[in-house]
Amino acid sequence: MPPAHQVFLLSPANSAGKRAGFLLRTGARSPLAQRLRSPEGATIGEVYTFMSGLYFRGKLAYALAFAKPPDGCVGTQVIVPGLGLRAPHDTIDLDGLHAIARVPVDPEEQRYTRPLQRDAARLAERLQATDAAVLLGSIATAKYLDPLKAVLGPRLHFPQEFIGRGDMSRGALMLRCAAEGRELTYVQDTEPPPD
Repeated sequence: MPPAHQVFLLSPANSAGKRAGFLLRTGARSPLAQRLRSPEGATIGEVYTFMSGLYFRGKLAYALAFAKPPDGCVGTQVIVPGLGLRAPHDTIDLDGLHAIARVPVDPEEQRYTRPLQRDAARLAERLQATDAAVLLGSIATAKYLDPLKAVLGPRLHFPQEFIGRGDMSRGALMLRCAAEGRELTYVQDTEPPPD
């Protein structure tokens, strides 16, 4: 039986990668780079979509299409290093993006795990035992699974179809599913095979 409620947790884009450099470098002039330098900032969703491209765009479209959050809970939440879980419409500015880029996505790094587990614990308080928090991110490493599983336990799920697929393939799959209204199969995190 499908869960009554499901919230999607999106893994972050690489804030230290080449595309992030286009936003962070001095003199960057793209409209997004200019908004990051403005008092209003830019949304996490658009910044991460720019930095990650197809993969994050697919995750975001899919999560927005299929989230079924409990009352008072955001159905799509993004892992933001150093900040925990944030809604994709939350904003950051250039200083904020620099700060994110300085926090290693490493389960041994307290600057990463402490806020992530704090926000995951708040989410856990709103989820019933039969609800699901679905991770849309890599299941092959401990960097997302370990901190989340420690708090969410058996409520943590991931798409079965992610196993054996690379990032670009996952992104394209999620975009197709969102467009077609076709949901993936979620399985509990026990000991997933490497992807």
